[in-house]
Amino acid sequence: MIDFTGTYTDQYQLAMAQVYFLKERHEQMTVFDYFFRKIPFNGGYAVFAGLEDLIGILENLHFNAADIAFLRQKGMDPAFLEYLADFRFTGNLYSSCEGDLVFPFRPVLSVEASIIQAQIIETLLLNILNFQTLVATKASRMRIAAKDKTLIDFGLRRAQGPGGYYASRAAVIGGFEATSNVRAGRDYDIPVSGTMAHSFIQSYDDELNAFRDFAKVWPDNCVLLVDTYDTLASGIPNAVIVGLEMKEQGRHLKGIRLDSGDLANLSKKARCILDDAGLHDVKIAASNQLDEYLIRKLQDEKAPIDLFGVGTSLVTGQPDAALDGVYKLAYADSAPRIKLSETMEKTTLPHRKQVFRLHTGTDLAGAEVVALADERKIGQMHHPFDSSKTMVIDKYEKEPLLHKVMENGRRMAPPKKVNEIARYCRKQLDKLPDAYKRLDNPGIYKIGISDRLKKERDRLINEHKIESMNTKLNKI
Repeated sequence: MIDFTGTYTDQYQLAMAQVYFLKERHEQMTVFDYFFRKIPFNGGYAVFAGLEDLIGILENLHFNAADIAFLRQKGMDPAFLEYLADFRFTGNLYSSCEGDLVFPFRPVLSVEASIIQAQIIETLLLNILNFQTLVATKASRMRIAAKDKTLIDFGLRRAQGPGGYYASRAAVIGGFEATSNVRAGRDYDIPVSGTMAHSFIQSYDDELNAFRDFAKVWPDNCVLLVDTYDTLASGIPNAVIVGLEMKEQGRHLKGIRLDSGDLANLSKKARCILDDAGLHDVKIAASNQLDEYLIRKLQDEKAPIDLFGVGTSLVTGQPDAALDGVYKLAYADSAPRIKLSETMEKTTLPHRKQVFRLHTGTDLAGAEVVALADERKIGQMHHPFDSSKTMVIDKYEKEPLLHKVMENGRRMAPPKKVNEIARYCRKQLDKLPDAYKRLDNPGIYKIGISDRLKKERDRLINEHKIESMNTKLNKI
């Protein structure tokens, strides 16, 4: 939908890239890790989303003539612009499976590429993966709250611009069945669903004729919005009239939609009215500022709602609004790299790495270990920031989670459809113990680092501290 070219990036990426090029460092091979530090919504897991979109964009990423002309106006070096005119991403990607459950501080995806390529794609990568992972995680929480009820994305009008396009995709990965977003439905093969607006009913002199006309034009997909004037005194009775008329014609009123008021109370009364009229198979849909907590509350109150239409809180990822995913250098010029910080949580993990999920058969241990890429025998893991905490893991099966998905800039397998990714996500959630899926006070999934990785990190920390100390002494 968006024309992703090389200028879909931040200025400082290109500023650094020009230095790399002019100083003849642009072919230096690097590894960058994508990870996040905090699970959104105070939850117990996140759902990884956006990978297939990212791969598709990277396969075709280039700087077009308009990009080059714009950058020339900004004073970019002519030789550098010649390089950009032929730019293509030719690196490798190692990634978690899209739709898998991911956790803080461990690599979700690693980029192996020349430093100039890895730097130029950073902004694009973060923009796509952070947003879709946020929305897919929010959708997954709503799926847990809704249990077996239908969920439909109604969020396009409330989304931050074109972000609504990708939100619809991510919502399906997280557990939604359909979207009101026609363009996303077309491009991603997502079922499209919609009813009517209040304005449609207001445009008629009376509600009943509005319902009748809609039913005549959409006899096989008729859902009537019943709260334009008075839900119980007008909307539902008129819907019953139309439903009975359709029944006489051999047709079927698909449902009614509640969009305001006390949804639990109104849905219960609506169900009684519909059942008393013999319209037992007419579904009740509800919308209006829903989130996982309100859905759970309605479920707890046994509201007979069959379908939830969710908009704002889904596509804007409320209340968090953003995933704090970052992209950090771990290896460059044949040497491990580390970023230090006053807080240990922001000190990065060096080297090429692999992540292993611990389990015994089909039972997850609720833990993963980050190790060096060539490690296979891992007997224990250490807490990433608290050296006093360790866990013996030699008896657990260790499933590698980072798989090569791009080689030399080309995808390794045919693209997966959104519904296929959604099914995989559902299977992964089914495996996850309930403690980590609670909306409130979920269990903490353990992430540890191997002995060798810890030793390498500690070695680099000490080396940089000594170097820093020597620099200070030389200034005295």
